[in-house]
Amino acid sequence: MSSTAAEMEPLTSGASNRIIPVLKTVRTSLLFIHSLLFSLLLLLLPRRYRSRTMVDSTSPPSPSKLGKRRRLEEEDTLKRRALAEGIDMTTGNEDCRWNTFLFFGARRNALFVRSWLPITGQMKGIMVIIHGLNEHSGRYGQFAKQLTSSNFGVYAMDWTGHGGSDGLHGYVPSLDHVVADTGALLEKIKSEYPGVPCFLFGHSTGGAVVLKAASNPNIKEMLEGIILTSPALRVKPAHPIVGAVAPIFSLVVPRLQFKGANKRGIPVSRDPAALLAKYSDPLVYTGPIRVRTGHEILRISSYLMRNFKSVIVPFFVLHGTADKVTDPLASQDLYNEAASKFKDIKLYDGFLHDLLFEPEREEVGQDIISWMEKRLGAEYEQV
Repeated sequence: MSSTAAEMEPLTSGASNRIIPVLKTVRTSLLFIHSLLFSLLLLLLPRRYRSRTMVDSTSPPSPSKLGKRRRLEEEDTLKRRALAEGIDMTTGNEDCRWNTFLFFGARRNALFVRSWLPITGQMKGIMVIIHGLNEHSGRYGQFAKQLTSSNFGVYAMDWTGHGGSDGLHGYVPSLDHVVADTGALLEKIKSEYPGVPCFLFGHSTGGAVVLKAASNPNIKEMLEGIILTSPALRVKPAHPIVGAVAPIFSLVVPRLQFKGANKRGIPVSRDPAALLAKYSDPLVYTGPIRVRTGHEILRISSYLMRNFKSVIVPFFVLHGTADKVTDPLASQDLYNEAASKFKDIKLYDGFLHDLLFEPEREEVGQDIISWMEKRLGAEYEQV
């Protein structure tokens, strides 16, 4: 094995492995004890002192501190946006028309969006890409080339706190906000291309977002189907107590970072060059996960696991059997339990987490295109 491959092997991204170090963080334990003692103290205090203490302890940061923090976040967003704009979107494909623009989401936050549209031939459909945790839409240029070559248009949105979008880098205050933003972007695309079939694609935590979005009847009505690669469907905390305290900490210290959670861990691709490209990309967040982000992943995963039987949207789920970030057996459970009449699964023997960045990425991309064409063919037969 080359020195580069050996050096990059421990690197990873995704959901589950970044939540595991929660209990190992001494700071977290101390904060929990402090919060517990503070709550008990409030209960023991006379009522007249209790209200005063609550006001003092929950008073917001000073305007100067808030202003400085907001300014730093805005500066960071502008830097990331400039980097996002600078990514080469041609990827050697001269047969497509590409664009970048800002889209204002459900909460009027600015979201960075890319599009690739075929120039020649009739557009068969449009895929909307929702990337995974800590990455960004610019990583999907090669996949977009493959799609446009088959006459599929592509849109890809950076979540809040990711890529060129607004927000603190790597921080997700609510995955339900990402779900709402996904629906809003899809609605915009459908208004511009009313007769063109649309598909949602989600990777890892983005797959969880897409699956939850498709459970909304208004969003489902706009879709021909969804594609999920390595979806984060069974993400569990390292210990039951984590699940119990996560909601509290996500409210009290939502931006707190777990220093034990970093980019070192399980590899996500068998291609050393793909790993090197990912982790040297300044738009890929490799810092410690924040409390609220981790809680949101646990929350959406739990919701989806409880509702597999209510899934009725047409879907294609793809997973590598050697994936150590998300659980391929959870994808099998989704396929087995979902009520969808049109559903497919493909498990790739020995593949890791980032399927579209594995050495066989062209094969994976073609499997996705073939499924969309099969789905469109089934729709035409019904008509």
